[in-house]
Amino acid sequence: MVGVTPSPTALPPGPPAFADSALFRDAFRSHPSGVAIVTAASHDGPVGLTASSVASVAADPPTLAFSVSGGRSAVHLAEALTVVVHLVDADQIDLVRSFATPGAPRFTEAMDWETLATGEPWLHAAPWALRCSIEHRVPVGPSVLLAGTVLEILTHDGAGAPPVHGAPLVYHDRAFHALGEHSRLP
Repeated sequence: MVGVTPSPTALPPGPPAFADSALFRDAFRSHPSGVAIVTAASHDGPVGLTASSVASVAADPPTLAFSVSGGRSAVHLAEALTVVVHLVDADQIDLVRSFATPGAPRFTEAMDWETLATGEPWLHAAPWALRCSIEHRVPVGPSVLLAGTVLEILTHDGAGAPPVHGAPLVYHDRAFHALGEHSRLP
């Protein structure tokens, strides 16, 4: 921000000292995150992966962010102009596992998907699918942080009504978990 004076807790000059990577991973193992599948069209055909880094950034205009790293799908997603972010629930666990496992079959006939008129693959099983235009790509270590503006919201009925969905799916301690009434706090 312009005109902001650094606080006395600012970092000292010189190379930064980073926290321990193993402790950082342990900290985030105990922090649950939502689960999504991100898909895009590429010159090699449809690509996609499971992501636990999707976050809402702004409501006006509707904007979200997620990060990708590694593999062929991540490279194609980082280069895509548009993607579809599928917000899944526990009913789609088999689909989530397929997109999370390197080399597992993706975009099979049994997965009930179609190519949108705009070219992206849409997985019909997801209660919500957000078609996004990627506006920002920020390299961060071995990952790329992508921010996209939501262009269209796809649902089962196509009328924009909230879809029926199952138990929320979260990723926690290196495993998928379903949330339900038993996990609601008073």
